[in-house]
Amino acid sequence: MRHRTRLVSVLLTAAVVTCGCGSAAHPGSASAGSAQPPSLATSLVTPTGAWAIAVLGGSAASHNNFWQLFARPATTSTWHLATPPGVASNGGLVLTSPGGGSVVAGFRPSQDLASSPLATTHDNGATWTPAILDAGLADVPDALAAAPSGGRLLALLTNGTIKLSTPGATGWATLATHRTLAASTAASRCRPGNLTAAAFSPSGTPLLAADCTRPGAAGIFAYDHQTWGLAAPALPASYDRQNVTVLRLTTTTGTTTALLAAGTGSAAHLLAAWSTDNGAHWSLSQPLPLRGAKVTSTSFGPSGVAAITLTGHHAQTINPAVRSWRPLPALPPATATLAPAAKGGWEALTVHRTKLTIWQLAPAARTWAATQVITVPVQFGSSG
Repeated sequence: MRHRTRLVSVLLTAAVVTCGCGSAAHPGSASAGSAQPPSLATSLVTPTGAWAIAVLGGSAASHNNFWQLFARPATTSTWHLATPPGVASNGGLVLTSPGGGSVVAGFRPSQDLASSPLATTHDNGATWTPAILDAGLADVPDALAAAPSGGRLLALLTNGTIKLSTPGATGWATLATHRTLAASTAASRCRPGNLTAAAFSPSGTPLLAADCTRPGAAGIFAYDHQTWGLAAPALPASYDRQNVTVLRLTTTTGTTTALLAAGTGSAAHLLAAWSTDNGAHWSLSQPLPLRGAKVTSTSFGPSGVAAITLTGHHAQTINPAVRSWRPLPALPPATATLAPAAKGGWEALTVHRTKLTIWQLAPAARTWAATQVITVPVQFGSSG
């Protein structure tokens, strides 16, 4: 109870101090890239369990949408609600892990809250330690990243600024802005538009991703020796006339994974890319033609395993050991995101107002089976 009280006190204080301006997008922010960014609904896996984000409730226009965080400890196959208490989550949640069993959750600003409260757990959400980022996190899943050691955080803000924290997120300093990144020599090959993701390499090098306005280039940059260098995969010549956007960029268990969207309209397709050496070398997946479908959510498992959900109840997974996309059976209706199952296969998390249903697809199965229902105590009207 003491942890909850402390969190509520700190976050309410921050809300009073920083309220006033909203979270409107600015030029160079991550809100309007050349490819539509995926939903904040996502999942990740740590050595001590799995985590997933989904939005429940009702209308966002009435502030009745509440983003929730769910955890599944490695010792069980059961999910539980683990949202940090004490602050409204209408603006969205982002999630990152510095390794081990630690997880850091960041709240996007909403209504009159201009700051982004943060909370860290080391025990699968049983207790949370609060912190504050006195700025608004961007509306992308990789707006917050944690270094694999040392306790530093990297934050991509709504206005295109990139902040780097001291260990423990007790202080923040500007690492770059969209303008300074675009003015770097490395950026000339990309001409970055909106910034789309922040990450750390396996060795702790800050990474940034962007959509490129110059065709044929992928926008991934690494900050080393006080300068930004291009750290993106080299694309085949067939991409020379296609604009490329980095939809996701994240590092798990020593592997940095990027999801790239190339082309437009019915010709658009996805690529996955993996690096284990700070972006010096990448391996590319086979292209996945989208055929008019839109990416709705993206999720990551250990060692570069990834899954995407698409419009039309479709889903695909990718493994760096194979590098070819594998379709999953038609998703259950209202699937928010996917998560790797505890014993192999995948789980689909579906949402109907205040209920989250877990559907499991065993490794050799062809159909999804409902295994768990969680009713979330949503207080409608509490954020109006």
